[in-house]
Amino acid sequence: MAKVTNYVSEAFAELKTNVTWPEWAEVQKLTIIVALFSIIFALATFGVDRGFEVVIANIYSFLKN
Repeated sequence: MAKVTNYVSEAFAELKTNVTWPEWAEVQKLTIIVALFSIIFALATFGVDRGFEVVIANIYSFLKN
C-alpha cells in the first residue's frame, strides 16, 4: 500500500512541477475545435448510417418483389 501512496504522491508532484499547462484562452479555443469536430463527425456518421439504411431497405424491397 505504501508503494501505491508513494506513486500517487509522486505523480501529483510531477504534474505540478514538470507539466506545462496551456493558457486558458488556448484551452477554450481547443475545446471549441473538439466540440465542432465531434458534432461534424456525429452528423457524418448519422448520414452514412441513414444512407446504408436506405440502400439495405431498397435491396430487401427488390428481393421481396
